[in-house]
Amino acid sequence: MKSRFNILKLIFLVLISSTLFAFSNWKNRDRNVTDIHVEFYGENTMFITQSSVSKLLIQNQEGVTDKAKRIIDLNELEAALKSNEMIKTADVYMSVDGEIYAEIEQKKPLARVLSENFYIDEMGSWMPLSENYSARVPLVTGNINKSDLKGVYVIAKHIDQDEFLKEHITEIHQNSNSDFKLRLRTNNIIIELGDTTALQTKFNNLKAFYQKALKDNIIDSYSKLNLRFTSQVICTKK
Repeated sequence: MKSRFNILKLIFLVLISSTLFAFSNWKNRDRNVTDIHVEFYGENTMFITQSSVSKLLIQNQEGVTDKAKRIIDLNELEAALKSNEMIKTADVYMSVDGEIYAEIEQKKPLARVLSENFYIDEMGSWMPLSENYSARVPLVTGNINKSDLKGVYVIAKHIDQDEFLKEHITEIHQNSNSDFKLRLRTNNIIIELGDTTALQTKFNNLKAFYQKALKDNIIDSYSKLNLRFTSQVICTKK
């Protein structure tokens, strides 16, 4: 008899707990959203502002604050943020007390195309210019096709990954035959790069030549450097 009573008691407690949990969950879902928090992470946090992100969230669901939690579609909000051309990744979630959090990583620009005013980002895609910040990256000129940025992207990525190149190269110029020229910050020296084959070897040759010419105090004597041939650097004096 006692065993049966204990079983009934346990069942009763389970039912009560389940009922209270369901009621609490229903009340929680019916609570209103109280606030939006935007957090940026990663090294690029200047191109889009917290207020701009908040506006994206508000425009997508006609305002989210003071709305019941149960009618907020977090997946839809996240998709809206990811569709922005300055945002690389976005994670949107809601706290128990009804606050929405958006964690955002912005895209990283590697180069800026002058003719159409857009950036080439770290994934090789294009991203628009920002009204809030202008990135200090090489300028891209010449015959640029927005649907085919592969050559420029490969060069820009090499530059971004090398401190010497980032400091000294200011321009990437693409010719109509997909050959490339670069411009050095020092005296606007032109570098004939050729195509994108053996880029690492070509850039190693450039760095070795530059350091030697700088040491010998003759770098200002040159107007053009030809890196097309991987075994040598051909120099043109002023």
